[in-house]
Amino acid sequence: MTDNFLDKVYAARGEDETREIYDAWAESYEAEVAKNGYVTPGRCAAALAQFTNDKTAPVLDFGCGTGLSGLALKLAGFTTIDGVDLSPEMLAKAKDKNVYRNLSQVAGDDGLAKGAYPSIAAIGVIGSGAAPISVLDTLMHALDSDGRLVFSFNDHTLQDPIHEARISEWTDCGAARLLFRERGDHLPGLNMKSNVYILEKT
Repeated sequence: MTDNFLDKVYAARGEDETREIYDAWAESYEAEVAKNGYVTPGRCAAALAQFTNDKTAPVLDFGCGTGLSGLALKLAGFTTIDGVDLSPEMLAKAKDKNVYRNLSQVAGDDGLAKGAYPSIAAIGVIGSGAAPISVLDTLMHALDSDGRLVFSFNDHTLQDPIHEARISEWTDCGAARLLFRERGDHLPGLNMKSNVYILEKT
């Protein structure tokens, strides 16, 4: 079943189809990714913690899913975490974690209030079968200067060069600095890796 859901989500097209898949997956999602050793949330949270002086400042967990990313952020020392996701079933699971200050359902292209969060996490959110690369722009535009975005691209996503090219577009023109880039495990049980990045808005 794990491979079946993973295959479905990587092949998903469109917001409605993606939401339907995640709603159906909500009940078994954590057990299935845990079986394959899902480690990217912990890697992202630890990376963001390295570049954050005030861990009481609010963090937005964009595409929070069932709350694994929020739990990782809490374990890394962050105390004020808000979560948004497009799947109501996933959000119901996230609420049970008791790590979020606020949780809300959003559409994938919803705008965010500029400067509301000094740090935004989009862990496993942008890429193949998930949010389009334009979401990276949306999140970066929501940051004030010195705001940080931590995010990850898995192997499926990295097969399309448009994703890392968009990072270069932000850094080459001086609109952002790449503070962190690290390749490592994503789903070791499937021999899948991911890159973790932190961009800082200039």
